[in-house]
Amino acid sequence: MERRAGIVLAGGRSSRMGTPKAGLEWHGSTVLRRVAGILERALDGPVVVVRAAGQVLAELPSSYRVVEDERPGRGPLEALGSGLGAVAGEAEVAFVVSTDAPLLHPAFVTAVVGALGPAEDACVPVMEGVAQPLAAAYRLGVAGVVADLLGEDRLRVGLVLERCRVRRLSAADLLSDAGVARGDPRLESLINLNRADDYASARARPAPKIVVLIRSGPAGPGRGVRRAMSARAATLAGAAAAAGLELGGGIRATVNGRAVGEDGEVPLVEGDTVSFGRTAEASSQ
Repeated sequence: MERRAGIVLAGGRSSRMGTPKAGLEWHGSTVLRRVAGILERALDGPVVVVRAAGQVLAELPSSYRVVEDERPGRGPLEALGSGLGAVAGEAEVAFVVSTDAPLLHPAFVTAVVGALGPAEDACVPVMEGVAQPLAAAYRLGVAGVVADLLGEDRLRVGLVLERCRVRRLSAADLLSDAGVARGDPRLESLINLNRADDYASARARPAPKIVVLIRSGPAGPGRGVRRAMSARAATLAGAAAAAGLELGGGIRATVNGRAVGEDGEVPLVEGDTVSFGRTAEASSQ
């Protein structure tokens, strides 16, 4: 089975936003941390963040690799090349996204990557007739096309699609996926925060509605549920706070049955089930 990596392009100048997008606050986390975390949830390969040379980012988990554009000032195409190079040999496919997409949903990522056929180089959503190359899946071989374009000083990312075998996904194609239809029916994964008012509008939305389970023992399948509740939370820390808990101190969590440890910035999406329980060691004390 092909391994699938994630690449977040975080080095944009953010001139229209007026402040670096990667560091924008998002429900106690940052926009960058959320987007990278969504990719980690959806994919089985490494997650790479590409920053501009000298760009300062908020601290990220050690599981994410941070690389820099090899040549500054050459836009997202240069960043795409750096990201593809960083995962070479570790994956066959990469989902590439800009850092300003905090409404990205794991089901959307999975659907786009899953639609990439064996004879295709890229799988790209198309909205209202416009291709979205920075919310798309690419085979690693596309790195050669990117290098050629960079060598020609042709820096528009869309030019990659002109030299590749591309599958284009319409809104109807995307919504034919049950996970996307359920989790992202308005295709908000494709919303970018270009200006301050875009950010303010998106940040003002309610946090995702989730289910929180408090278990009598360690979190996990088959453990007795002591209490269940609905809550709104965009992060694991938010879910814990809603339940009156504090991560650490023997408290462990799962999201949809998958262990996530104690990282409070793990992103949550609408419909998640978060289960909290005490570690076996803590329960025996």
